[in-house]
Amino acid sequence: MIDYRYKAKDTVTGRVIEGLISADSEMAAGKLLLKQKLYPVEIKPKSGSVLGAGATSGHVPLKARVIFTRQMATLIKAGLPVGTALNSTLGQVDNKKLQNIIFRISKSVEGGTAFSQALAQYPDCFNHIYVAMVQAGEASGSLDTTMLRLADQIEKEAEILSKIRGALVYPALVMVVIIGVLIYMLSSVVPQISALYKSFNKTLPFLTQVIISTTDIFGKYWLIIIPAIAAVIYGLYIYFKSHNGRKVMDRAKLVLPPMNQLFTKMYMSRFARTLGGLTSSGIPILEALKLVGDSVNNLILEAETRVVAEQVKSGRALSDALGKTEYFLPLVGQMVKVGEDSGTMGEMLDKLASFYENEVDQLIKNISTLIEPIIIIFLGFMVMVIILGILYPVYALVGGGL
Repeated sequence: MIDYRYKAKDTVTGRVIEGLISADSEMAAGKLLLKQKLYPVEIKPKSGSVLGAGATSGHVPLKARVIFTRQMATLIKAGLPVGTALNSTLGQVDNKKLQNIIFRISKSVEGGTAFSQALAQYPDCFNHIYVAMVQAGEASGSLDTTMLRLADQIEKEAEILSKIRGALVYPALVMVVIIGVLIYMLSSVVPQISALYKSFNKTLPFLTQVIISTTDIFGKYWLIIIPAIAAVIYGLYIYFKSHNGRKVMDRAKLVLPPMNQLFTKMYMSRFARTLGGLTSSGIPILEALKLVGDSVNNLILEAETRVVAEQVKSGRALSDALGKTEYFLPLVGQMVKVGEDSGTMGEMLDKLASFYENEVDQLIKNISTLIEPIIIIFLGFMVMVIILGILYPVYALVGGGL
């Protein structure tokens, strides 16, 4: 426990109170004061030094941001000022980093800083799109609606990512097991069988010779082979983290089957959902296109979005500009055209995003359904190789067939 000096405003009487409080952190001290109906103005360790920015280090999950955003929307819609709403959410958030961030944002807002500007101080938690939409909500007086839209947007994103990760867990575990079995067979079983074969001085089947030769090479040069494989993997990792490597990977996601349909529709959903949220919040289309290009998280589509923005800037309709792109699906331009003609751009983009989200869900289910038989076939092939290459020759030796 640490002793803190605090200055707080009594929310009942309005008086400013100073005193000491013991807590594990500055954030915990703030929560204790709030429970006592004291709004913290300043909290410092007893020594007088202010806590550092390290209190906000760590990861903020998407789920925690969704909960915070939705709670803020509800409280603001109920008529609470932003500062009061922030203090109310403070005790309902479990993530420690987010708790500290909210506490600092509430102090900034209490000091006269706009909510959007206070959020902008924590870009790792609240990205530029989040900040821009909040800023637009503040300007238009529809902050509660904007926060609800943001919560829905983040929640949809989290759902899609969770489903994709879930679909990949099973095959990843199976591959780990297969690799483990192969390593065990090559390092323990095959050398023993190899010695047995040599003692009989018999000509072995080609497949058996390949397996034994591979095992011998790995046994002699594993100190070179393993670091070489690790170096190649690390080199590929570094390359694909670079700008050129990301471009290659991002293009592959859009063109290589069978995963290109999944990635393309996921990107279309993200583009439509984000652009719809920005335009509905009152952000001009050119600024919205710049923001949404950064949010798609694909360098190829980001470049195409910049081209679209330039064409719109020169006077071309957004639907026409989208229709001339290489990677945007035709339905995107068609739905935008309907929105332009009817004056319901935001609504059309939301419907488009929902459509592609459902498509992504179905694709994930289809992929998950296909993965299981593919894995079974692969396992069957591996079993056949082991039987033909190792076990059958042993049986033949024992039976005198070789």
